[in-house]
Amino acid sequence: MKNNSGLSRKLIAVSTLLPLASVSLAADSPAIVSAGLQKPAWLTDLSFGVKESYDDNVLLVADKMPGLAAKSSWITTLSPKVGFNFASLLGRQKTWQTLSLVYSPDFVAYHGAPAESYNAHKIANTIKGKTGDFSFAADNAFLFNDAEDEASIYALDPAAANDKNRSAYSTAAARERRKQIQDRATIMLQYDFEKFFIRPNASLLFYNLMTDWHKSAGIYTGYQNYIDRADVNGGLDLGWKVTKDMAVTVGYRYGHQYQQALPNSVDTSTVNGQQMESSSDYQRVLLGLEGKPVKWLTVKLAGGPDFRAYDTAAPMDNYNPVAFYGEAALTATISDSQSLAFTYKQWQWVSSTGKVPYVDSTYALTYHWNATRQLGLDLGAKFCNSDYTFASPVKTSGSCLRDDAMYSLSAGLSYAFTPHFSAGLSYACDFGRNLQENAGPLASYREFDHQLVSLSAQFKF
Repeated sequence: MKNNSGLSRKLIAVSTLLPLASVSLAADSPAIVSAGLQKPAWLTDLSFGVKESYDDNVLLVADKMPGLAAKSSWITTLSPKVGFNFASLLGRQKTWQTLSLVYSPDFVAYHGAPAESYNAHKIANTIKGKTGDFSFAADNAFLFNDAEDEASIYALDPAAANDKNRSAYSTAAARERRKQIQDRATIMLQYDFEKFFIRPNASLLFYNLMTDWHKSAGIYTGYQNYIDRADVNGGLDLGWKVTKDMAVTVGYRYGHQYQQALPNSVDTSTVNGQQMESSSDYQRVLLGLEGKPVKWLTVKLAGGPDFRAYDTAAPMDNYNPVAFYGEAALTATISDSQSLAFTYKQWQWVSSTGKVPYVDSTYALTYHWNATRQLGLDLGAKFCNSDYTFASPVKTSGSCLRDDAMYSLSAGLSYAFTPHFSAGLSYACDFGRNLQENAGPLASYREFDHQLVSLSAQFKF
């Protein structure tokens, strides 16, 4: 059984604030239960959704023999939601703009794969305010998954041993359905001058994986162990307002990434006499651009060098590498009814399966069209890449090195029959592919095809 680390307990205590894209089904019109009953201003959300889906490859396996066959399942999801904005209760004031609290659980049942069922309890907090030239914001998204504490097994016998060499995206999909706590928080303060602004900020990303640990042997051959990990950083941005709506920024971040080590009884991998793990400190220097260069386009860009200092337990040949960090968000308003959005992020992160760091890259493009006041269309494309190949091939014995990619396409239709009832139909497909050269017979086991079809309905009060 797994014991929670001291860092996990400290992060949970400090944090009091909080895989798959979904099609929004809510109508734009304010929902009214009846002509004589309207929601109070402080009650921002009150809805109930139901979704029935069919997944043709639940564990995202290669479906090769010998190995695991692809398992399909019907999935039922119930999604109530209630949200509040307490700022409206403070009367006629402008300092506190948002004081929101939203609870939006998902109760998910996999009928063909009961071990994948879970209840996701999600709580989101947002605080925003402004007084004079000073503004502030804090966001937190907290998740507790009430789910199985046994992880997935990908290889059941020696003949299927290669099946344990699955894609990183396969293990990630199964991981998100297991017992765990996640927390994401950001804090931002900003003071504006006529031509400049100064913006202190901090962020937290925390995963406490609560699944049991087992040595991959005997009946647990191919068992997937998950470990805790976290990223916390703080820094400062200085902005120069080149126009009323555009600013150039220079930023600095100092942060720490934590990766829990598996015990020797579960994994015997060591580096410099220590259990293998890849925690690190880092510093980033970021050059950015944010605002509206033209009326129809909103941009936020930041990128620059990432200077690392890895623990001596990390399987690295270079303990102080310099890599690139970058993020981007662009939204184009094509017309009153159409929008196009692009997001990008590349950074160094640590694996939830333990031992090594990797370069995580994501590119996503989404298109939305309100064809009529009732009918909406959403299209999406995404490319993800997890590159683990910059770890030491000697210190890892080559077992952790991989370069996995996933290509995804999605489409969805939503229709608002009334201001408070809507329905949707969506389709998504994923293609996992191996990008590592000379991977031999392991390459085909890292590849998968996956399809998900969903029909949903939502009643919004």
